[in-house]
Amino acid sequence: MRRIVSLALFLLPLCALAGPPEDQWFTVLLDGRKIGSFETTRELKDGRVVTAQTLDLSIERAGTAIALTSKETTEETTDGKPLAFRSVSQLSGSETIIEGTLRDRTILVKTRTGGEAQQREMRWPDGALLPEGLRLAGLRHGLAPGTHYDALAFQPSSLDASEIETLVGHPESVDLPAGRTTLTAVEQTIALGGAPVKSRLWVDAGQIVHKLTMPVIGVDLVLLACDHACATAPNQGSDIFNRTLMESPRALSRAELDRGMRYVLGASDRGGAALKLPDTGEQSVTAKGDTLIVEVLPAPRADSAGSVAPADYAPNDWLQSKSPDVEALARRAVAGEQDPAAQMQRLESFVRDYIHTKSLGVGYASALEVVHKPEGDCTEHAVLLAALGRSLGIATHVVDGLAYAPGFAGKDQVFVPHAWVQAWIGGRWQSFDAALAGFDAGHIALSVGDGDPWRFYAGLDMLGRLALLKATPLDTDAVRWALPPAGTRNSFHRPPRP
Repeated sequence: MRRIVSLALFLLPLCALAGPPEDQWFTVLLDGRKIGSFETTRELKDGRVVTAQTLDLSIERAGTAIALTSKETTEETTDGKPLAFRSVSQLSGSETIIEGTLRDRTILVKTRTGGEAQQREMRWPDGALLPEGLRLAGLRHGLAPGTHYDALAFQPSSLDASEIETLVGHPESVDLPAGRTTLTAVEQTIALGGAPVKSRLWVDAGQIVHKLTMPVIGVDLVLLACDHACATAPNQGSDIFNRTLMESPRALSRAELDRGMRYVLGASDRGGAALKLPDTGEQSVTAKGDTLIVEVLPAPRADSAGSVAPADYAPNDWLQSKSPDVEALARRAVAGEQDPAAQMQRLESFVRDYIHTKSLGVGYASALEVVHKPEGDCTEHAVLLAALGRSLGIATHVVDGLAYAPGFAGKDQVFVPHAWVQAWIGGRWQSFDAALAGFDAGHIALSVGDGDPWRFYAGLDMLGRLALLKATPLDTDAVRWALPPAGTRNSFHRPPRP
């Protein structure tokens, strides 16, 4: 669920063109139902501008309530120079804290996820702005219809910056909880991981935002300015999980999934952003008009391309592979096995059994949190498996995508949002799925990342937009699967399925 709402958490702070009054409240609606509140404040302290933005959401996931809170506080000079930031996010009891202090062009970053603290330095993106800098940029350009400008916005929650393209429109009559008023419409396009997101804002003459809309998994997320009582009124609840399911035109047999599948995908929202899916070791994607032809094998292709980077072996805030507890668990899982392919197979089976409580209520936990509290869904299985692999010196990725299920949440023959792992084995990326009975051709990758939920923007953009037009068995006799190097074990052997 964090991968779904992370899009909103990223966008809401970025979409403010100007600083609010001392305290401004919004009610948050998803598909017309109230799911939370958003508060933003701005004040001067000792010659610094301090902006605080708090998002409080409650969403249902297949009948399970998920609570999420995120608060970001930034400090800037009165002319918009970034000085420091702090982000605190909580999801179903899991807390992540990120703090940053700028020194010239360097950020000293301190993070705490799953109880483990890390510290590092990173370069501040040239020209990146925080809320006060964005406010001043908006005031400089004004609200004349047709005004167009770009800005680079830094987001503390993800520790990166995104380009925002702004186009000022014309005044419009807008309905708000307090009544109808005339506001200027503003369109923004935010570049997020190859998946541009368009939002629409309505601002007053002082460029204070009073309404905001943006698409999330095929429906509109709406913020409406109102008083405290309105913003904090009881939520109505909204189970958006069903909107992320992709229906299959027919049942897929076990024999087909074990050999290979060809899928024809189209967009359910005509006129939206172009569909774009990644090639992986097992997945190849070809664009054909408005559709994508996606071929998936249960094992890497012999001609699959790929590369590995030092970061693919390293620990991060979500994959704490150097934690003594993670390292000890990895050694326990492989029981002396030295071959990387066999190690990953043992880790896959181990994680499947180790996470004994299968639950949709966790949201998104880090690997270390799962070690200490082994419960969750596919994301918890994936981050733990990826971290265990890295602790043994195996490069890993976390994949965000869809997996076929004959039945799920009362629906038959659907593809469900899912996460699994890729490991660099024998010079290729090979997939492992600890949450299901292993990887097969019923997996469609939407994006590939490092376990950080903020990196799944491209995949988020696809959820709720994809339509499966056709599913046919792949003629695997014409496809050469990868063979293990001479003298090694069969890297791509799969145990029999239950």
